[in-house]
Amino acid sequence: MQLSALYRYPLKSARGQALQSSSLGLLGLDGDRRWMLVERDNGRFLTQRAYPQMSQLTALYGVDGELTLEAPGRPALKVAVPQADSDLRGVTIWRDTFRVPDAGDVAAQWLSEFIGKDVRLVHVPEERSRFLPGGYGEVNDRVAFADGFPLLLIGQGSLDDLVQRVGRPLEMQRFRPNLVVEGAEAFAEDGWKRIRIGEMEFRVLKPCERCIMTTIDPQTGERSADREPLTTLKTYRQKEGDVLFGQNLVADGSGVLEVGMPVTVLE
Repeated sequence: MQLSALYRYPLKSARGQALQSSSLGLLGLDGDRRWMLVERDNGRFLTQRAYPQMSQLTALYGVDGELTLEAPGRPALKVAVPQADSDLRGVTIWRDTFRVPDAGDVAAQWLSEFIGKDVRLVHVPEERSRFLPGGYGEVNDRVAFADGFPLLLIGQGSLDDLVQRVGRPLEMQRFRPNLVVEGAEAFAEDGWKRIRIGEMEFRVLKPCERCIMTTIDPQTGERSADREPLTTLKTYRQKEGDVLFGQNLVADGSGVLEVGMPVTVLE
């Protein structure tokens, strides 16, 4: 088995970036989901679930953590990382409410015009990151703006199995993994507890529960009329009402990952 793809998503729910290599630390891949859009009035997070046009928003992560925003018909905008303790804004992501720095009025106006709603852009420094959901991981495990866990792994064999059942091609990026592993049977990752990629070790914590976002074409932003692949997933990947595809992970320590590294199941 080997690591066949790496993806990061600098701005939560915007387009992802394919990487050949990436450093990895407490919050997952370097730059992954460190930025997020929230409603101006209540600080609640925005995603493609309600705003599928976010699939057409590109957010490139710079060497110093800055963000470059790009969207069809709009000039690019570079946004500097705000200071960790200035212009703090209360935000809510699922059950977590906390305070993080706001990126300023220029970015907010640019994004509000694109989304069609008053929004603010926020950034999470490591020291203001969240704990994992209760009952998972260890006391020092943290996550940035991902839904609940710092890393998501999907086996290429699992996607191949789903594609065969749906009967048409499906892009891996519609499932928004960070790590893709090839060389294993479909859904082999369901049985893993600990793995090694290169020299780094990872704990496999829980399956990923999938939602309507999987039905959005990452290239066009359009939802599939037949609600695929969610419709097919429900026929064979549903457990206690949740549709499961992929596994959430945390890394033990820090290091560098590179496409092509060997993957070993330790437990």
